[in-house]
Formats: sequence, structure tokens, C-alpha cells
Amino acid sequence: MWLTITLVFTMASFITALREGDCEVCVATVNKFANSLSDDVKSDPKKIEEEFKKFCKNTKSKENRFCYYLGGLEESATGILGELSKPLSWSMPADKICEKLRKMDAQICDLRYEKQIDLRTVDLKKLKVRDLKKILNDWEETCEGCIEKTDFIKRIEELKPKYSSSSKTEL
Repeated sequence: MWLTITLVFTMASFITALREGDCEVCVATVNKFANSLSDDVKSDPKKIEEEFKKFCKNTKSKENRFCYYLGGLEESATGILGELSKPLSWSMPADKICEKLRKMDAQICDLRYEKQIDLRTVDLKKLKVRDLKKILNDWEETCEGCIEKTDFIKRIEELKPKYSSSSKTEL
């Protein structure tokens, strides 16, 4: 009986545990924020929440969206800052905090940093059409009449010389 219960809890912890690359924005942002805190602030959840709100004012892109989900921005619709501040005050690692946050709001772990693509070395045929469209969009270019993936690849190849100085793009 006890063996079964122990086994169930062990398996449940493996299922909810983060894998490499999961919650990348959450883990990176929590680590960055935690490293910015002084020792006297790290032990007080209320001070942590105040500092997180200050921290969020200077965030952009994915980190800003993370702040929004937690309630660190004035325009945030909800607030689960206690789920960040208390574990941080206990010196809980960022990945464990993000596991707890994921249980509260799965969107937190859906945030991903955009991949860096080096157009000099990437095989365009291996990219998805969505990524090819993003490259063109980042260049503020269009692909009139493009229907097939090969059409998008052809257009990117045509434009590559024009953008060769900035041949790294984010996807």
C-alpha cells in the first residue's frame, strides 16, 4: 500500500518536473530577478514583490509578458506574485518556482525566446513556411503570389544579397 502511494507521488513529480528548455523565459527571468536582489530583500516576500514590480517596469518582449502574467505590471489582470515571492524568500531554485507557477497558469511556460537563425549557414528548406514568412516580414518584404514553400525560399534567396550585412535574424 505505502509502496503504491510512494510510487504514485514519485511518478507525479517526474511528470510535473521541467525538462531542459521548458519554461525558458520564466527560469531566465526569475534567475535574473533573483540575482538583482540584495540579501535584506531576499528574505522578505513583501519587499520581493515591490522589487519585482520595479524590475518589470524595465522589461521588454517575453520578460514583459511574463511580468504581465504574474501581476508585476500595473495593467496586469491577475496577480500571483505570492507564488513567486514566497519561494524566492526560501531560496527555492528558479526551475522549481517555475514548476509551481506553471500549475497556476500554464501560459507562463508557453513563453519562448525567439531563435537566432544565421541565414548564411541555415538550410532554408528545413525551415517551416511560418519561419520563412517571418524572415520576409522582419525584412519588411513581401512575397507576392507565393503559395509553395519553394516560392518563399526563392524570394528569400533573391533578397539575401540586399540583407547580407544583417544575415542573422530572430525567429
